[in-house]
Amino acid sequence: MKVLHIEAGRHLYGGARQVLYLLEGLAARGVESILACPEGSDIAREARPWARVVEMRMGGELDLMLPGRLRRLMMDTRPDLVHVHSRRGVDVWGGIAARRAGIPALLSRRVDNPEPRWLAHWKYGLYAKVIAISEGIRQVLLREGIPPEHVVTVRSAVDAAPYLHACERDAFRETFGLPEHALALGVIAQLIPRKGHRHLLAILPEIVQRHPEVRVLFLGKGAHRPQLERQVEQLGLARHVQFTGFRDDLARWLPCLDIVVHPADMEGLGVSLLQASSASLPIIATRAGGIPEAVRDGENGLLIPPADPTALAEALLRLLDNAPLRTTMGATGRALVQREFSVTGMVQGNLALYRQILSAGTLA
Repeated sequence: MKVLHIEAGRHLYGGARQVLYLLEGLAARGVESILACPEGSDIAREARPWARVVEMRMGGELDLMLPGRLRRLMMDTRPDLVHVHSRRGVDVWGGIAARRAGIPALLSRRVDNPEPRWLAHWKYGLYAKVIAISEGIRQVLLREGIPPEHVVTVRSAVDAAPYLHACERDAFRETFGLPEHALALGVIAQLIPRKGHRHLLAILPEIVQRHPEVRVLFLGKGAHRPQLERQVEQLGLARHVQFTGFRDDLARWLPCLDIVVHPADMEGLGVSLLQASSASLPIIATRAGGIPEAVRDGENGLLIPPADPTALAEALLRLLDNAPLRTTMGATGRALVQREFSVTGMVQGNLALYRQILSAGTLA
């Protein structure tokens, strides 16, 4: 079996990391993979052990030449199947190119934002199947009128092994300039509005009055950073908030955090939440999208409504005041990830769907 994968993300955020897991797992099962991705992208470098990598220009929704470039690649490589993994225009252009090339295709949908029904019916009709990476996303598509048999849930996964180690406490404090008795909160997400960093900053003055030892690490980068930096300055929080940028050594430091906070307005599932649970960290997150599948309220974390500062402050103070509860929730989370979000299960779920599509012999 030969599969052409299309991933438009330039950085190794959650979705691109899932593609890497999948490519490695497919290679181990004898599947030949080709990866089309942006020129100079992080995934182009990382995927080479598992796939033939083709770097090309991907200019987004307005890149009217992209369907032609993708179709030429399909005609040159003749895959049995095309798997589109991201948006940024390739969710449309990839489907159109595959249809023109006469190759069956499927699409992974990783976000829970609603779309107009007419657009959903047209776009997802280009594909033989749509993979929802959480049941929450699948329900969004069903509400838009996509037939239930057309949408399959295959949850995102995490390789827990890199997080199964003790914290290097002294090195952690030195690397991030933290005081000896700091309580470290982490937000592991791109700095974009829908991830909700501003909600945490809004209630942080109240938190540090009760817990002046609290320090917040924003682990990620993004276009919203200037606005967040201004909010930090206006609230007088410079001593308590640090923008670390994207960390490729996240696995080393994650076990040293005390709590992961994920106040997202929208979220497909949240791979960073699976990483946090792998590191035995308690989580505070919202009931947005597929998050309740990764964070079970009262078990491995606390769930609150999106954009609810009062609930966020109450949940955070509850965990900050109760170290034994943090430990218990962390242990429960690690067991949950190992039981329900394994890479093996994710790879097998995708491969089973490939076989089903190819055996059916239809484009859509």
